[in-house]
Amino acid sequence: MIKITFPDGNVREFAKGVTGLEIAKNISDRLAKEVLSITVNGEVWDLTRSINTNASIKLHKWDEEEAKHAYWHSSAHLMAEAVEILYPGVKLGIGPSIENGFYYDIDFGDYSVSDADLPKIESKMMEIVKAKEEITRKEVSKAEALATYTKKGDPYKVELISDLEDGTITFYSQGNFTDLCRGPHLPDTSYIKSFKLLSIAGAYWRGNEKNKQLTRIYGISFPKKTLLDEYLVMLEEAKKRDHRKVGKELELFTFSQKVGQGLPLWLPKGAQLRERLENFLKRVQKKYGYEQVITPHIGQKELYVTSGHYAKYGKDSFQPIHTPAEGEEFLLKPMNCPHHCEIYKHKPRSYKDLPVRMAEFGTVYRYEQSGELHGLTRVRGFTQDDAHIFCRPDQLKEEFVKVIDIVLYIFKTLDFKEFTAQISLRDPNDKDKYIGSDENWEKAEQAIIEAVQEKGLQTTTELGEAAFYGPKLDFMVKDAIGRKWQLGTIQVDYNLPERFDLEYIGADDKRHRPIMIHRAPFGSMERFVAVLIEHSGGRFPLWLAPDQAVVLPISEKFNDYAKKVADLLNNYDIRTLIDDRNEKIGKKIRDNELKRIPYLLIVGEKEATSDMVSVRMQGEGDKGQMKPEEFANYINAEVKKQIEA
Repeated sequence: MIKITFPDGNVREFAKGVTGLEIAKNISDRLAKEVLSITVNGEVWDLTRSINTNASIKLHKWDEEEAKHAYWHSSAHLMAEAVEILYPGVKLGIGPSIENGFYYDIDFGDYSVSDADLPKIESKMMEIVKAKEEITRKEVSKAEALATYTKKGDPYKVELISDLEDGTITFYSQGNFTDLCRGPHLPDTSYIKSFKLLSIAGAYWRGNEKNKQLTRIYGISFPKKTLLDEYLVMLEEAKKRDHRKVGKELELFTFSQKVGQGLPLWLPKGAQLRERLENFLKRVQKKYGYEQVITPHIGQKELYVTSGHYAKYGKDSFQPIHTPAEGEEFLLKPMNCPHHCEIYKHKPRSYKDLPVRMAEFGTVYRYEQSGELHGLTRVRGFTQDDAHIFCRPDQLKEEFVKVIDIVLYIFKTLDFKEFTAQISLRDPNDKDKYIGSDENWEKAEQAIIEAVQEKGLQTTTELGEAAFYGPKLDFMVKDAIGRKWQLGTIQVDYNLPERFDLEYIGADDKRHRPIMIHRAPFGSMERFVAVLIEHSGGRFPLWLAPDQAVVLPISEKFNDYAKKVADLLNNYDIRTLIDDRNEKIGKKIRDNELKRIPYLLIVGEKEATSDMVSVRMQGEGDKGQMKPEEFANYINAEVKKQIEA
């Protein structure tokens, strides 16, 4: 007799092995059609695998990540099967599910494939869907797996298999197609109802520029056509909001091949926007007792060896800088925290001195692969809004809660209304990835859990997502068109204080170890600005907008009055331009609305005579007439309201 325990605590007994599909059908015929994967004793399985021992299970429907993973992973196999039929002899790389959809890296050899070929591949995929090919799983030995792909002449799969342990290798088959894969997958190809191949890109094998460049085909799929239609509409809106496109239009930043890939150049308007964000956070931090520090852009390699960053991230760092005369070895700074540990350590500390809160907008450097670089969201040099709190154990939860308060205030001010707090813990089955004792990890994890409970945050828990030195709380924000971004992180760390031998003298006159909290509400200035651009479509809050108002004279006769208005507003610290081009007023209005300037002030004969301006608001149209001083007071009141809300 096999006992199956459901999430609600109910236990059902089965006389023999039972599959996930049978369990779902046992509960409800309708549910059986909606379930896409199953978790058995904490491991995600295919629905068709038989459960032959007592187990705790959970059934996953479309709105759960486990179900989407199985759905999109199976869709990648569907696409790969279609490609093999249409282009015999191609070599397959990897085909994972990703955050939104799937891709497959393929070596097409002598075939020439472009976006124009995607409809042909989609058509073949639909034939396979209609054939309702059963998807089966088979466990194979390493020797058998190597023999299979050596015979097939597929060097990419042979390389992957060579890195796997014997006894952990599985094949998945559908029709005449077989792939090396750990799963899970759907029961058959007919589950994949609606799909679209989106684009083709180049991708180096295993992300290494020294390897051959393969062809990567991206796709998306859904169990309902309406979901696909909604997604495609969202994609079109995302193209309009792409921070690279909008950033260029608003003249915020640029890149130069001579400067180097992944190294953004901030233009005047972008630098001013960034400075306003920094000043905003500095004001908030000052209220919470932070002090600003500044650290160098480089540090001796030994500093990062001590912290553990070199062992974990050395391969992602730029090559060391050698000083032949002194024999020293430096690295471009990959993290700010080791430097802050040394600042803490520069003088003796008493328990009365704690907490010590130090903050820095510190620029760090990571050598990202060129194929992974993407606008401001993935760069090689970026500035973190970094801070580190050194506190006593009895202060930990209170300090953690205060950091949550800062993050929530930032989200409210910048109109991020929907978010989830992700508790990122270490993977208990892979502790070698992390440093520090089990005792310290357990205390750190418990402190985070208690803090989020106290704040009543909506949370999820993810195993294996912790930093190598401690657990963390990551804020997952949903933008205006429904995409999720990771913004803001808070981490509890017992380990770096031990590695740097940090101490304070307690009330008992004995030496004690402080606890370290790492926090970055923005994450990095580059990525935060990119997300903010895409969230707002470049229509920034009034207090943050590069230009808050533009004066539009109807004709050249009113340029002098326009200048008088602009000078007055700039004296009120309102960022104001004049558009005195010899163009019709309609064109000026359209052009400046495209620049996303919040307020357009139109001046002509009537306005100049009565010392007024006609006000148009971005997205809302005509707002009537005002005196320039009245408009200035109105704008400054709105800015104050936004910042202090």
